[in-house]
Amino acid sequence: MRICQHIPAALLLISVSIAGDAWSQTNPTGADGVPVPEDRAGGEVVYTLGYLDALVLGLVEGVTEFLPISSTGHLILTEHVLGLNGEGAIPPGSGTGDAIPGFGEAVNAYTVVIQVGAIMAVGLLYWGKIVSIFLGVAGRDREGALLARNLLVAFIPAVVAGVTLESLVEKYLFNTWNVAAALFAGGFLMIGVEKWRSGKGKVASGEPGPDLHDLSIRQSLFIGLLQCVALWPGTSRSMMTMIGGYLAGLAPRRAAEFSFLLGLPTLAGAAAYKSIRSGAGMLEVLGWGPILFGCGVAAVSAAIAVKWMVGYLSRHGFVLFGWYRIVLAIVILVLMLK
Repeated sequence: MRICQHIPAALLLISVSIAGDAWSQTNPTGADGVPVPEDRAGGEVVYTLGYLDALVLGLVEGVTEFLPISSTGHLILTEHVLGLNGEGAIPPGSGTGDAIPGFGEAVNAYTVVIQVGAIMAVGLLYWGKIVSIFLGVAGRDREGALLARNLLVAFIPAVVAGVTLESLVEKYLFNTWNVAAALFAGGFLMIGVEKWRSGKGKVASGEPGPDLHDLSIRQSLFIGLLQCVALWPGTSRSMMTMIGGYLAGLAPRRAAEFSFLLGLPTLAGAAAYKSIRSGAGMLEVLGWGPILFGCGVAAVSAAIAVKWMVGYLSRHGFVLFGWYRIVLAIVILVLMLK
């Protein structure tokens, strides 16, 4: 197996390892392993997001956003590893076990806003398609107009579900157990879909199939409905939309491209919504510097990951990603049960 096939997992492991070392040096922990918060002048006790933390979050976001392994799930796990959720922190003299107010919420908002970096990467890589879409909306490109229609139809369910279910998802599903369960189930789903595809006589390469603008309204809506399942952290928006593309008859490369393009309005909408609701507090708690730095790192790493993935899927399909999810879920469960 070529070494490039291990790039996403390797980047993730390296980034978490580097952050763990740096975090232990700059953010010491107590005997119970809980990070010790910074005590600022005036007795205010707060956590801080350093540039190294932003580097790791940017790498994890960029590498995992468009791969079918769940960026949200990986970011939640990374927050836990780095101690950025602030859970269990005890401010000196408070006598309580409450987390520092605002920090956990600010980091959660940041893990959505940081998607702007991944959006920039796809926007640059697929600039030609985006121009075609705008020309289509202006009535000057028929294929671009059809593609715009398909993306809009697929986008609408995510808007409705996201706005309606956001608070419930954050309250009940943003935890490590749910992420592990979604990773595990999604891994078997991907392997099963790939076997189904092979059984139908569809090979992973050399099969152009229909183009993105050839999808019907019903097929596009089907892909959009599957994308809503990804509200469960650990499921992966990319995984569900690529599976939808597979089932709609798209070849792996084109299923990935539709997923990437659909991610532009979906991720941009989520980032804008989160910025409006929590942006001011996030900036106050985390600061401009780490936020912008993390977005830049996410843009570069996402561009590399997207280029790699399109080529890999065309040759090998989903199986590697399915096994990666299963193994990661098992590792998480073993560590949590210790």
